[in-house]
Amino acid sequence: MSDSPRGTLWLLRHGNTDWATSGQHTGRTDIPLNAAGEAAARARANDLASHTFALTLCSPLSRARRTAELAEVTPDAIDPDLLEWDYGAWEGRTTADIRIELNDPTWTIWDQPIPPGDTPGEQAGDVARRAARVIDRCMPHIVDGQDCLLVAHGHLLRILTATWLDLPARDGRLWALGAGGMAVLGWERTQPVISRWNI
Repeated sequence: MSDSPRGTLWLLRHGNTDWATSGQHTGRTDIPLNAAGEAAARARANDLASHTFALTLCSPLSRARRTAELAEVTPDAIDPDLLEWDYGAWEGRTTADIRIELNDPTWTIWDQPIPPGDTPGEQAGDVARRAARVIDRCMPHIVDGQDCLLVAHGHLLRILTATWLDLPARDGRLWALGAGGMAVLGWERTQPVISRWNI
């Protein structure tokens, strides 16, 4: 790539849910936004109203689709690669509960294998491969200097950011994106960077 200007990749995490508030791992369970989550999503309409996106992609889950609706953005496509991490046996469980069950006070979702549960579960690298496909879909627009918007989930977007930066998936643990939060991934010359975070 040359030093010519490029577009950016905007990230919008869905608003709050009851499970997010209680710290439960929320992967494929289709939990709706709560009142605070809906208010945060509505507030994003002002932030996004004056911006044009060449491509807007959204997770299939209702909490992301409702966030897009309330933020007054219309997805060009519903993209299953933007589904949240499949937590397998840890779905609906809190970190504190899992640490007690495993007798491991240092356990985190980022460092240990995900066992199957009601769903097969995914490893962090699996999520990164999905994230890379999403970036690849956006990249032709970005190379042309246009911006793209992704409406999705906290851990997925953090792993996508690590992928953008050419870092391992587990490095997504290094930055937190709040419910209803936004970020912009961009460039410093030819270096992919985090341009803005938790806007």
